[in-house]
Amino acid sequence: MTTVHTDPSEAVAGITDGSTVLIGGFGMAGMPVRLVEALIDQGATDLTVVSNNAGNGDTGLAALLAAGRVRKMICSFPRQSDSWVFDGLYRAGRIELEVVPQGTLAERMRAAGAGIGAFYSPTGAGTLLAEGKETRVIDGREYVLEYPINGDVALVGAHIADRMGNLVYRRTARNFGPVMSTAATLTIAQVNRVVEPGGLDPEAVVTPCVYVDRILDLTAGEAAS
Repeated sequence: MTTVHTDPSEAVAGITDGSTVLIGGFGMAGMPVRLVEALIDQGATDLTVVSNNAGNGDTGLAALLAAGRVRKMICSFPRQSDSWVFDGLYRAGRIELEVVPQGTLAERMRAAGAGIGAFYSPTGAGTLLAEGKETRVIDGREYVLEYPINGDVALVGAHIADRMGNLVYRRTARNFGPVMSTAATLTIAQVNRVVEPGGLDPEAVVTPCVYVDRILDLTAGEAAS
């Protein structure tokens, strides 16, 4: 059963040190900022974080990095104009990094959710990204063997949920949330609004409730404050 929470601390309760945490977002689009802030307050550390990039500015994922809670980043775009928090940590040798091409990152999580043991991809073949990995030539083209990324926890941002846990996303906020939701043992979704069952068009549902364990209702939380 999906549970609905108005208190962010309740939504992230039980996340343990050393967890692999999948955090949605394409930059700040779809970034579950309130959940990440609650995770900082919760105190879990020594985390491996999987996200598209390594934080923007000083909020969200960047704040989690600045708090010293992340041991390793797995991402596609670790450096951009406002990624100064990660940049400083990496240069100081205080964080590990695994760079994964964006499509491969998404597919590794999709594979985890689909129960696929491994897959071959041509992306990265013949580059530094393929070093130490098994390769195979298929129909004259070199492929790299990639393994799924399973998360202990997924923190995703969606637009609307119903109380059963079905999720609808808004525009580019629908990025890594759907695949991350399927790849984690515990999926927690931050949403702008919660409606009763039957309040969503079934054809618009992207992430079915079977993948969602907890919902943080931002609207209810704001009303309570």
